[in-house]
Amino acid sequence: MMGLNLLPVLAVGLAGSVHCVGMCGGIVGALSATAPRRTIPIVPAAPALPMAAAFDGTARVLTYNAGRIASYMMAGALAGGFVNGAGALALAAHWQGVAYLLANAMLVALGLYLMNAWHGLLRVEAAGNRLWRRLLPAMKYLLPADTLPKAFALGVLWGWVPCGMVYSVLLTALLSGSAARGAAVMFAFGLGTLPMLLGLGMAGARLRQAMQHPAVRTACGAMVLGFGVLGLARHASGLSHGWLDVLCLAVPA
Repeated sequence: MMGLNLLPVLAVGLAGSVHCVGMCGGIVGALSATAPRRTIPIVPAAPALPMAAAFDGTARVLTYNAGRIASYMMAGALAGGFVNGAGALALAAHWQGVAYLLANAMLVALGLYLMNAWHGLLRVEAAGNRLWRRLLPAMKYLLPADTLPKAFALGVLWGWVPCGMVYSVLLTALLSGSAARGAAVMFAFGLGTLPMLLGLGMAGARLRQAMQHPAVRTACGAMVLGFGVLGLARHASGLSHGWLDVLCLAVPA
């Protein structure tokens, strides 16, 4: 069994969230701007305060992200539970080694993708389109997401959008060895993406434009690339590197 470190998973989510600007930025901005439906009062009420409107938008953004992270945790639990069941197989140890190698290779691919240096990860995203096409028709029942339940359901649905970054971290969830640990991996990842999406909900287009700057994407991509390269070096040497092991996604026991 491999020990999992959630700190680098959180950091990958934080750095990789520049990718979320394009994937989720528009829908988060719409949630902030959408006014909830209200019944027409018999007695005219005072105009709604801007603070109350901002609170409504923030609540919807938070609820949407709660649903999104819940779907990540569900996928992580399925991945971790699958490997837990496969752990009884004689080749489980060998399989875990291969999965560890692939998980870090995917981080390298993600880092290069964020840096706009290589777009091979788009092929991985294309593999998830079949499932997404089956889920997409449900979106018409959730838009506009003007209530909290609809915002949560939209987040759950949006969590299954084909995303190479999510797939990269799911390989780490595969290494967890249990459904609970797999869910914890994806929770840490989702938590890392949360500040960016909350910021998009509040700052909107200005933050979206800033995060798409090549220098920002290169810096974030370099961080993710570094985690992947460190993990591959750890795997190649087979040696413990002391405190540097904290920066690896998984450490062989």
